[in-house]
Amino acid sequence: MKTFRAILVAGAVCGFGGALHAELANAIWAIVHDSVITKQEVENTTAPVAEELNRQYRNQPEIFNQKLGEALNDSLERLLERQLILHEFETAGYSVPETVIEEYMEERIRAGFPDRVTFTKTLQAEGSNLEKFRLRMREQFIVEQMRIKNISGEIIISPHKIESYYLAHTNEYKLDDEVKLRMIVLNKPPGGDAAPVRKLAEEIIRKIKEGAAFAEMAAVNSEGRQGREGGDWGWVQKFDRDGALVLRKELADVAFALKPGELSGVIETPEVIYLMLVEDKRPAHVKALSEVRGEIEKNMVTQERERIQKNWIDRLKQKTFIRYF
Repeated sequence: MKTFRAILVAGAVCGFGGALHAELANAIWAIVHDSVITKQEVENTTAPVAEELNRQYRNQPEIFNQKLGEALNDSLERLLERQLILHEFETAGYSVPETVIEEYMEERIRAGFPDRVTFTKTLQAEGSNLEKFRLRMREQFIVEQMRIKNISGEIIISPHKIESYYLAHTNEYKLDDEVKLRMIVLNKPPGGDAAPVRKLAEEIIRKIKEGAAFAEMAAVNSEGRQGREGGDWGWVQKFDRDGALVLRKELADVAFALKPGELSGVIETPEVIYLMLVEDKRPAHVKALSEVRGEIEKNMVTQERERIQKNWIDRLKQKTFIRYF
């Protein structure tokens, strides 16, 4: 007996004629075997990305539409891969005990909701129910396990490959002049008298020169994000890879002129007053292989997993009926 979804597929592929066929074809973006991927599913999957793109490119409609189109295509491909994996699970004759699915479902509920009442109300607000949630969890579990089986085996990258990659990408590990920086940030009152802020800055400098620790003064007074960490900015390069100053010019000029252990004077901009301490300096250099070996290995493992996954999905595509609309 055909399901309602299968009837929709048959109608979309074979044609009912007239407006009904056009409406169905417009609602279906892809078919994988006998499973339909609808426009609504793709749009729902893309919604969080679309919101972020709207914030970023609110005043650039052409770029927004381009990025949104790319995001929709990515969502379609992810949904298509999901259906390919589920189809492979069924055709291979695998099965999952319902007790395992129940345990998995309960773990997701405990991790995502403070209590069962909140969980139930959330499902109701989404227009869902427990059976739909169970089905979603079953599919999610299957996809996770199939990926583990086919992709997540141990991948070993040889030291020779890591060293060869490092030598071929040395430019990626070049660092410009750096300073190890601490900074105190004092905001001026908008449109108000900045004299009290200047006075506070001078008082902080006086206390530091008398022996107070810069980090302690930053923790108490700084209004910057790093205040709680004693104003610690860590190692800061003068220029980024695109040749742009990392710090605003007023700050960069002072920071890279100071000697290790030297305290700046009051650095004033229209909105903010800064105090800086340069703890150490490093000239431009290339990171040693020992510094980046772990990073390179991690990236190469990720690339290899992506290659294995692509080959696996390509094989599934070759043996499964797929149609895009």
